Amino acid sequence: ELTVLGKAQEFFQICDLEGKGFVTCQDMQRLHPELPLSLEELEKVFVTLDADGNGSLTPKEFITGFSQFLLEQIALKNDMVPPSEGETAGPVRCEETMSGDEDEEFQFSNLMDRLGAKKVLDDESDVKQLWLQLRKEEPHLLSSFEEFLVRIFSQLQEADNEKNELECALKKKIAAYDEEIQHLYEEMEQQIKKEKEQFLLKDTERFQSYSQELECKLLSKEQELEQLVQKQKRLEHQCTELLSGKEETKVENTKLKLTNQELLRDLERTSHELNLAQKQLQVLQEEASRLSEEKEMEVYWVTETLQREKSGLLKQLDFLR
Repeated sequence: ELTVLGKAQEFFQICDLEGKGFVTCQDMQRLHPELPLSLEELEKVFVTLDADGNGSLTPKEFITGFSQFLLEQIALKNDMVPPSEGETAGPVRCEETMSGDEDEEFQFSNLMDRLGAKKVLDDESDVKQLWLQLRKEEPHLLSSFEEFLVRIFSQLQEADNEKNELECALKKKIAAYDEEIQHLYEEMEQQIKKEKEQFLLKDTERFQSYSQELECKLLSKEQELEQLVQKQKRLEHQCTELLSGKEETKVENTKLKLTNQELLRDLERTSHELNLAQKQLQVLQEEASRLSEEKEMEVYWVTETLQREKSGLLKQLDFLR
């Protein structure tokens, strides 16, 4: 059974050459050269293993289901073709000879290769020491220990795949946030520049304080943007640290999700403040327009007053004549 689980893991790696973390029906066709099954039979096996019908198999679904399938095939073959006495005696003697001659180092290395331990374990010395100790002192517990290793490495591989998927999703979201923030920053900078030119043309002294206030807000936004960049760097650093701590993967994933939510809230707050700044600019434009209309009205009333005075002077001049 341990050998079958190791073979199932090997088949999963053959199907998932791209490292997606799941296997599709098309990926399953890669086992055609490895197994005495036709493409149609492989497709039927995939449909049987895909219990939820989502069109893909996770490592756990594939390894568990395919191991059961191989065990059933082996049992069916043994029931259909029972070995003769001579055939039975030969393998037993060979197995006894190999058990006496095989090197412990080779057996342990072969076990680690079947489990794919090199992908999830940096140092195998502790596992090796315990395996050797059980082999020498408690051989009846060795099979249970190896089954325990199969479950542990399968869970670690699944956690590692989940971590990689989360890292990829986080990187995509961070890139999208950076692009959106940069776009908002450029729009705000262009709008502020345009408003500055209009203010200088109309009334520079009156609106200089407002311009400085907007510049301060722009500086504040730049600082917030820098803080977001720093948070992004901390996220990348946390992702790097995840590679060296497989046992803390779930806790770190939770922290990353919380940090991601915090970034979303910061982005929403920044967008809200940008909208407020745009509304303030609109208010300034309306005030500038109102001042222009007031000046035009003042010129109109002065002109009217001068016209009436001129008319009165002309009448007095005619009277004097």
